[in-house]
Amino acid sequence: MKVTIKDISGIEMEVKNKGIEFEVHDTSGEHLGDLVLTGTKLEWCNGKTRKGNGVSVEWEKFIKYMMDNR
Repeated sequence: MKVTIKDISGIEMEVKNKGIEFEVHDTSGEHLGDLVLTGTKLEWCNGKTRKGNGVSVEWEKFIKYMMDNR
């Protein structure tokens, strides 16, 4: 995978409500989607899905999932 930061405007030391957005491409350069991290959740925007319309999970649920599946 090739992961780049899409937009870091509004980012300071702490991730705020606006969040930080990562572009995710496969190794051939095809855009797979964007991962948006905010202070309250993670959101996967598959393909050309816009921020706010993706699949979201709260940090607590994400952490539990990761710990249960290691």
